[in-house]
Amino acid sequence: MFKVTMIGAGSVVFVKNLLTDILDFDQLREVTISLHDIDAERLETAGMMARWTAAQFKANPVIELHADRRAALEGADFVINMVQIGMHEATLIDFDIPRKYGLKQTIADTLGIGGIFRGLRTIPFMTALVADMRELCPDALLLNYTNPMSILTQAVYEAYPEQKVVGLCHNIQNTAKELSTYLGVPVESLSYDCAGVNHMCWFMKLRIGDEDAYPRLWEASRDPEIVAKDKVRFELMRVFGRFISESSEHNAEYTPHFLRSDKEIADYDVPVDEYVRRSERNLRRYAETRRKLLASEAFPIERSVEYGSLIIHAMVTGEARVIYGNVRNTGLITNLPENACVEVPILVDRNGLRPVHVGELPPELAGYCAPHVFVQDLTVKAALEGDAERVHRAAVLDRNTASVLSIRDIRSMVDEMIEAHGDAMPAGIARKRRAAAA
Repeated sequence: MFKVTMIGAGSVVFVKNLLTDILDFDQLREVTISLHDIDAERLETAGMMARWTAAQFKANPVIELHADRRAALEGADFVINMVQIGMHEATLIDFDIPRKYGLKQTIADTLGIGGIFRGLRTIPFMTALVADMRELCPDALLLNYTNPMSILTQAVYEAYPEQKVVGLCHNIQNTAKELSTYLGVPVESLSYDCAGVNHMCWFMKLRIGDEDAYPRLWEASRDPEIVAKDKVRFELMRVFGRFISESSEHNAEYTPHFLRSDKEIADYDVPVDEYVRRSERNLRRYAETRRKLLASEAFPIERSVEYGSLIIHAMVTGEARVIYGNVRNTGLITNLPENACVEVPILVDRNGLRPVHVGELPPELAGYCAPHVFVQDLTVKAALEGDAERVHRAAVLDRNTASVLSIRDIRSMVDEMIEAHGDAMPAGIARKRRAAAA
């Protein structure tokens, strides 16, 4: 029997999805599922959901609920992280203060000023989690699902180089499904080679069977009804020649081109403040999920597109497969900085994860990704070293922020956000904040 620990199990629907994926494999049903959350009600709800999901498979995993993180980690083989530090209240800060300065955002969980501050308040948790893992389950693989993906994964391998870690996302899988609808083919008929950084992975090759699918995608890009579903990404394809992962609402805030004016926002149908609405919807969804569990109502059961269970299956059974993950750039993409966090194909089997060497990206595609890599690196170093000045530098270098605000306004905004997030900031930055206030 092996053990999977889920940290942040209050993300109840995600627990159902991941556990469905795991128990869908007959070979993985002899498993201990250890759930941890600091919110007692959410932890109880996660336990109800885990037991309900197991019952659908007529499986009998050992399901443990732990308010204490260390107890949950003891002896784990796989640790899945899905926390959101600060929850909805922190999300509002990440949007409200920049908006006051005239800076618009859409999702703000990966890059931009919102991504920087979500990273800053989550990195102390990540390093504390891994410190516990080094003591209690040193051979466990950490599967990180929490955003900002690149920042948090890099923070782990910078602080603890010996820790086995991979950042997992569904941006490539979801984009493949969207591309299949644009091409009018089943997603199962597509194959692809992708590389880049998280949420900015380029579909270097795209095939339908043995056929190059790009000519058909270019044809689809001339259909106004198709383009209307994904305006930003089709515009980026017209400029750079390849399709990019993640959604138009995400990519709209990764560049200086789509949020500078009301006209651009209208022309590209950019959903400003979208994540605030999603966050509110998630709160309602949790409440409805708990109500249904207490009323013994049913939920849909189907496999998700997440890679977590595929990695676990490959490592437990030895059946090799290829997934996409976020790992340290050890010469994998040669024209992105060494040690940056990159998203590449990874071979997984009983021996673990072996990232695939990609080589050089076309310069325009590397150039799209590279500015963000340096912002991510500055954010990681700011958190690990308690250096508030590096937070200012990261914000000044962010492409969307710099397209709208002056350096002085950026510095004022950063200071106000550090103050608003208070003790959620890394220790050194929080201490400097208190010293300045005194």
